[in-house]
Amino acid sequence: MPELVFFSGTMDCGKSTLALQIEHNRSARGLVGMIFTRDDRAGEGKLSSRLGLVTDAVEAEPDLDLYGHVVESLSQGGKVDYVIVDEAQFLAPGQIDQLARVVDDLELDVFAFGITTDFRTRLFPGSQRLIELADRVETLQVEAMCWCGARATHNARTVGGEMVVEGEQVVVGDVDRSMAEVGYEVLCRRHHRKRMTSAAARAAALSPDVLPIVPA
Repeated sequence: MPELVFFSGTMDCGKSTLALQIEHNRSARGLVGMIFTRDDRAGEGKLSSRLGLVTDAVEAEPDLDLYGHVVESLSQGGKVDYVIVDEAQFLAPGQIDQLARVVDDLELDVFAFGITTDFRTRLFPGSQRLIELADRVETLQVEAMCWCGARATHNARTVGGEMVVEGEQVVVGDVDRSMAEVGYEVLCRRHHRKRMTSAAARAAALSPDVLPIVPA
């Protein structure tokens, strides 16, 4: 039976890599997939991973009817055997409903990949709707790690190297941006609560207040 599957995880845990692996495995068997993405790090109409792999995709703009796009391709003689959606957290809830319709009405598997919560630990609307509608929700087994070595469970946004908890929900950035830019870092819950990023931890360790006193 076709399924709507939501693969979720923090940033930097291999979601896009898995999406590309699924595409590779299925295309090697002669199957043809339709790939959607939104605000990928490699630019518009691209699905990329941090390992350097990249493929073309359809940019899922807010007004794009995903079900209608698949139907149009099929009606024009195109072949679509499955659908992959990366950065699914950025989709509108209505677009998630369209993906469910692709599964139910067109009987195609849909594999959606995305972050569950934002930098404020709030559910993205697209991810919330996926949790509500998906046949399966899979947490990726490749665990991202906090700077302390614990399992990373939260995404932190940084500006100028400092963690922020206010602002627009969607601001495109990445975990490898420079300190001066808007960036992101994955943290365990304890250090996310304390707003203790790796940079803050290094600064605290170098602070004169915590250096040992050496006798003169």
